[in-house]
Amino acid sequence: MNQSSVASKRLAKNTILLYLRTFITMCVNLFISREILDILGFEDYGIYNVVGGMVAMFSLVSSSLTLSITRYLTYELGHGDREKLRRIFSTSLNIQLILSAIIIVSVEIIGLWFLNVYANIPANRLFAANWVLQCSLVTFVLNLVSLPYNSSIISHEKMNIYAYVSIFEVLLKLLTVYVLYLLCTDKLIMYAVFLMIVAFIIRFIYQIYCVRNFEECRYIPIIDKSLMKEMFGFAGWSFLGTSVNLFNTHGVNVLSNLFFGVTINTARAIASQAGSALWTFVDNFTMAINPQIIKNYAAGDMKSCFLRVFQATKYSSFLVLLVFIPLLLETDFILSLWLKDVPDDAVLFFQLTMLCIIVDLPGRSIEVLAKATGNIRNYYIKTGLVAGLVFPITYVLFELRFPSYTAYLVYAVVYVFLFAVRVLVMHIQVVFPVRVFIIQVIVRVLLVAFLSFIPSLVVRLIVQDGFIRLLLIIIVNILSLLLCTLYIGMTKYERLKIISFIGSKMRRLLRL
Repeated sequence: MNQSSVASKRLAKNTILLYLRTFITMCVNLFISREILDILGFEDYGIYNVVGGMVAMFSLVSSSLTLSITRYLTYELGHGDREKLRRIFSTSLNIQLILSAIIIVSVEIIGLWFLNVYANIPANRLFAANWVLQCSLVTFVLNLVSLPYNSSIISHEKMNIYAYVSIFEVLLKLLTVYVLYLLCTDKLIMYAVFLMIVAFIIRFIYQIYCVRNFEECRYIPIIDKSLMKEMFGFAGWSFLGTSVNLFNTHGVNVLSNLFFGVTINTARAIASQAGSALWTFVDNFTMAINPQIIKNYAAGDMKSCFLRVFQATKYSSFLVLLVFIPLLLETDFILSLWLKDVPDDAVLFFQLTMLCIIVDLPGRSIEVLAKATGNIRNYYIKTGLVAGLVFPITYVLFELRFPSYTAYLVYAVVYVFLFAVRVLVMHIQVVFPVRVFIIQVIVRVLLVAFLSFIPSLVVRLIVQDGFIRLLLIIIVNILSLLLCTLYIGMTKYERLKIISFIGSKMRRLLRL
């Protein structure tokens, strides 16, 4: 079996495992959220989210460092320099320890002061809130120090371990819910303590597995200043991209609140939750394929690297269409099933959020390619200047009395231009085949989207609204999307490979 076939087989296996993980954790987390709200009550649940959010805001920095760590580990795995791989891991751990110390000092000084002086918390719950702050801080630091180990697992494409540990983690949280029902002490404090214990257990499991299975995960006391500077520089430019995205989401939320009031924020929050769920659906596939993009680039195999970028864009788009079309056509009915009272504008915002995701999606794999090169300064300056237009343009249009949904349309239009900038920058930097990418990926995706949408639209027009129509649209969409993907979305080689794979599996089942 050649290297490409092995990589494709591993990609398929990892994707299935990650989707299994998502399905289980999503179901359990929905149940946990409902039960925790019931156990703690509205007041204590609000306190936990407010106080925990004071610590969680540092995740903006940590997420940028995570991208840096994962990229450097994955690159060296593809490059094959084991000694440098060990230095990268140990340097990554040093960076996380330094960052942890900074966050601890910041929270213990600024966080405590704000909590006890300015935070709007009832006096009789202030003691419990301080416990929550300390436990949330320890939990955050434990997760932060675990990031190099998590990144090692993703870089080695051991998604089965990542999936199993994630499922075990959510089951521990489920056990926490059961124990809280039995306790008679302060349940807010105990909830924070239990989550801290769960974080410690998960961090211990990741560390033990990585030390035993990955040679580079054995820490060596080394201070590589040049490597640390390089990784901080990479993280800094990644932070620029993350910050722009923060302004385009949370910043626009603030603008919406200022111009239209809190009811608009409620509708935007519901649309945002739906968008987050859809991104999670996509991220399972891209998490499995992104390490292969970076490894192929590191090995100098640009043909395979570009092929993986094509596949990541194309198949993640098809996966989104699997969910996007039923959600778009049945938004009002789905929201009525999910929510008791559907806020005004929630249906429209929900649909526009999905449109924004569709527009943003093709550029995500291009961004992974940019990170694979390590030279992201030029990329993030140019893309940041374009993406950063969303906030000021939205502000100007709101001042001119444009309606609240204008923000989504601005985002979609700007990100169409952003996609063009992304591919052109990578064409200049690594001779990315833009023309082939447009013809082989973007045109195929648009054709599949249009042709698979028509049968579902016909069902909506001729069948009375209700659960039966939703079910019919889902079934028709799956069938039409599969056919369109097979005969339009795929190349002849990909189609024959899929048919051969399905045939071999069917023959194996018949032998049983």
